[in-house]
Amino acid sequence: MTTDAVPSDLPGVVLAGTASGVGKTVATLAVCRALERAGRTPVAAKAGPDFIDPSHHAAVLDRPSRTLDPWLAGETGVRRAYARGADDGDVCVVEGMMGLYDGDVSTAAVAAALDLPVVLVVDASAGMESVAATALGFQQYAERAGYDVDVVGLLAARAHGGRHERGIRDAVEGLRYVGRTPRLDGLEIPDRHLGLHFGEESPVSEEALDSAARQIRTGVLLDLARRPRLDTSASLRADDETGVRVAVAADDAFRFVYPSTRDRLAARGSVETFSPVAGDSVPDCDVVYLPGGYPERHAAALSASATTDDLAARAADGLPIFGECGGMMALGESLTTTEGVEHAMAGVLPIETRMTDGPVALDHVGVRAREDNLIAPAGETRRGHEFHYSSGTAAPDARYAFEMVRGAGVDGANDGLVEYRTLGTYAHFHVGSDAFDYLLETV
Repeated sequence: MTTDAVPSDLPGVVLAGTASGVGKTVATLAVCRALERAGRTPVAAKAGPDFIDPSHHAAVLDRPSRTLDPWLAGETGVRRAYARGADDGDVCVVEGMMGLYDGDVSTAAVAAALDLPVVLVVDASAGMESVAATALGFQQYAERAGYDVDVVGLLAARAHGGRHERGIRDAVEGLRYVGRTPRLDGLEIPDRHLGLHFGEESPVSEEALDSAARQIRTGVLLDLARRPRLDTSASLRADDETGVRVAVAADDAFRFVYPSTRDRLAARGSVETFSPVAGDSVPDCDVVYLPGGYPERHAAALSASATTDDLAARAADGLPIFGECGGMMALGESLTTTEGVEHAMAGVLPIETRMTDGPVALDHVGVRAREDNLIAPAGETRRGHEFHYSSGTAAPDARYAFEMVRGAGVDGANDGLVEYRTLGTYAHFHVGSDAFDYLLETV
């Protein structure tokens, strides 16, 4: 067990947007590629609980992208996650969420927690001087609203070159201009439910990314980047091995796992992955973890898979199983797709889920344990987030492990269905919530 301080000596910058959909992910990828071309080793991170954008970072950089969310992990957890990036690179590019100031857990809060400078990404497709005016307004709003953030630069997204770019650059007095991302075929990331496509599913064109990277002023960006003026402590639990064997579902249906969670499970126990979609047998283990993902896209395969039968049998034998969101859905009685096709699932938990056309829940959540369970003792709270395009109908006599402090859960008041030693939640949890340490220490 270690208590040594971990210096957060990784210089970094936050790419924050004026709103959702302005091109932050493409800008982040272009900046990272530009840094690589300049001989640096960039690492990326993502403000907020998102799983999708980090998959694009990882696909381009071939390095993990860390999640930085004060609600999920606390400010200390955010600092630890950021500091771990120094193991993989020498400069960090943090992609923001939504608009810079949006939400009670905002990109501004992440920038303030890490004391990192902000470069504002503004959609310049239909403006010129007004783009600069927007950026300067965001800079001045920080002081007016009491945010301890330093907006220092502008990146013009979807901007043309020539006169268009010069007009933006010349008007943005008081901010450093760090370049633009042009409109190019191959740079757009298509939408689908639950957000964007995963990085490996819809890769950005290498040629387009290289072209975009050439428009980034790498020297200016590196001049703006700075090391956070803070120290943080290594986790007191990180080196405390438990000997617990964890079987983790890992395939196209179960892929929403934070790198920090995967690292902690491997550091404190041993991890063996298996694929329910492929019909793998559940490995010999002390606990099974079914992360969230896209079980609805593989519902037929899961219904026919020998793994679901194996999970049902192992659950009835008392093996601890924890399923998050998609994992809970796969452990339920049935899953009905948006086309109205019903597929039988493992039948462990008394819930039927049905896909919907729009989001049912999208928020940070807080849950309080009604009873001792796999991830929390009675009375303790856990923080997480929920993002699902499905609704669940639980049996009238269903037993719930958690009451909702914030968020929707299964029925607006409860989350955490329990049967045998199996727990299924709509909430996703980060290692910073203590859910996974408790799991390892108690199974």
